[in-house]
Amino acid sequence: MAEGESRVALLAGASGFVGNFALDALLEAPEISRVYAVTRRPLGREHPRLANRIVQFERIEAQLKGLTCQVALCCIGTTIRQAGSEAAFRQVDIESVLAFARTAKAAQAQRFVVVSSVGADPKSKNFYLRTKGEMEIALLGVGFACLDILQPSLLLGWRRELRPLELAATMLMPLANPFLMGKREPLRAISARTVGSAMMGAVRSGRRGVQRYTYSAIQALARTKPPRSPVAMEPKGQSRTR
Repeated sequence: MAEGESRVALLAGASGFVGNFALDALLEAPEISRVYAVTRRPLGREHPRLANRIVQFERIEAQLKGLTCQVALCCIGTTIRQAGSEAAFRQVDIESVLAFARTAKAAQAQRFVVVSSVGADPKSKNFYLRTKGEMEIALLGVGFACLDILQPSLLLGWRRELRPLELAATMLMPLANPFLMGKREPLRAISARTVGSAMMGAVRSGRRGVQRYTYSAIQALARTKPPRSPVAMEPKGQSRTR
């Protein structure tokens, strides 16, 4: 699409930790004309440019058939504790992500932005990182012209349910961040709000192909400004009246 042209965005995971901030960023973006937020339960949120679509992710491709968008953002994710088992975790973090990606591709999305994790590697011995790595590899096969993969470390912010260990990490990690330098910088904790804003920044980036972003690059994306509106040109030979 031409720079400055309005776009329709498809967002999955808008009720989640990062997804809520990604939705904020999309609704605040002047170049986004419509946001289709797909969730399992009603968002309970109203906005003139927001359309909430309630779906079953097992049937999302059929339920959203015929929808058209230019960009898609994916914040789908869970924890093993919430999922209940490794198999259930994979169902959400791989299968649901892929179902949404195929839906976005069928809707003609040219750009797909997804939240993964720092250290994602399909060969990792760590189950979580291995799953995220497998998800990334699977997305490559969907065939998006532009695939932006954000790989944050620990997400900072106040969740609805914050366990003691997460609370301690949220308090202590910002103090540790300055000591994580060089090759360790990607391990720095980052706010969920920044990651949500960075997803909109990736939409604005204009970069093609596969891009992966860790801490400093995510911070830079979050600061990306909207394109300027085209300036109307005066017809030649006419003077401006005052």
